[in-house]
Amino acid sequence: MTCVATASAITTTTTAHSSRRPNLVSVGTIIWLSSELMFFAALFAMYFTIRSVSVGQDPASWPGAHLNVPFATVNTIILVLSSVTCQFGVWAAEKGQVKKLRFWYFVSFLMGAVFVAGQLIEYAELVKEGTTLSSDAYGSVFYLTTGFHGLHVTGGLIAFLFLLGRTYAAKRFTHEQATSAIVVSYYWHFVDVVWIGLFATIYIIK
Repeated sequence: MTCVATASAITTTTTAHSSRRPNLVSVGTIIWLSSELMFFAALFAMYFTIRSVSVGQDPASWPGAHLNVPFATVNTIILVLSSVTCQFGVWAAEKGQVKKLRFWYFVSFLMGAVFVAGQLIEYAELVKEGTTLSSDAYGSVFYLTTGFHGLHVTGGLIAFLFLLGRTYAAKRFTHEQATSAIVVSYYWHFVDVVWIGLFATIYIIK
């Protein structure tokens, strides 16, 4: 009887420790996002360095293009709101409400797709005006910073589709799928925050 009680206590303790143990997938994602943060920090450093050199040589050379700030503002609001809908999806995943998760993540996907489409429209307008990747220093840093961010947003869209596909393919919604949904939200919130920094740097700071 004592052995049974002891075994039960050990099992309970182990379960308690397991529940408090951080999820390895989440921890790995956070570490990976930290490396991505350093990557974007390097892009910001490149932007400010080239800007200071260009302005020092010719103050009128920066910015080298007419940016459509109202259009970019609307596009930014759409992306920021997609973070809100994504968080609604996370809360649904934590409660095991797979239908609500699908709805909110699909809405987030659509808003992210609209953002990418908006960036492409802006690129097309700038190219018509003569601002290309090789036109001048401004064009180079503009397309590099916003382009790499756009690729990260596209990666997030693919992650949304992959996650939604898994929820439809699986017979039931599992804890692993909920964890995947939370991990995808980490990434999506990350690219949203990075864009807010880029938007302020490129479109607002003169």
